[in-house]
Amino acid sequence: MNDKTNTPTAPKTAGKPAAKPGVKRAGAKSARRRSREFALQALYQWLVTGDEPAAIETHMREQQGFEKCDKAHFDALFNGGVHEASDLDAVLARHVDRKTTELSPIEHGILMIGAYELKHCVDIPYKVAINEAVELAKSFGGTDGHKYVNGVLDRAAEDLRPLEVQAQRKPAR
Repeated sequence: MNDKTNTPTAPKTAGKPAAKPGVKRAGAKSARRRSREFALQALYQWLVTGDEPAAIETHMREQQGFEKCDKAHFDALFNGGVHEASDLDAVLARHVDRKTTELSPIEHGILMIGAYELKHCVDIPYKVAINEAVELAKSFGGTDGHKYVNGVLDRAAEDLRPLEVQAQRKPAR
């Protein structure tokens, strides 16, 4: 309490400088990254259990930390992933080494998220969409799953965003 005004003062965090407004601390997750993590968990549940998407979505919204995610992006990734699963799998099928149904549910969900962002979220540069999927694979996937995800989405980007990929890959003169 502030002795002069009887109002509570902000607690001091020992050993950590206060973050400046609008500046994220190192290691802090963006709202979009959180939305991808929640969407991955929801897609995983859907792929494994086949539960109704509405029930899964309700369950995810009740999870601790959900309020910190970009809810609109979560909705787009999860609902888009579910409703466009066959279209996304068709895109991925051209670049995976086995049927998408034989992928681990984690890798499958990550690839669905990456393919969805490449296809529909043109405000996100393709390299960022791929990198975010790779980060999901590093956090949730198997030991070298991130390498597989990177390769598949890099090739899928050539199909989904050919002009952007070509512009990035042109050699500088």
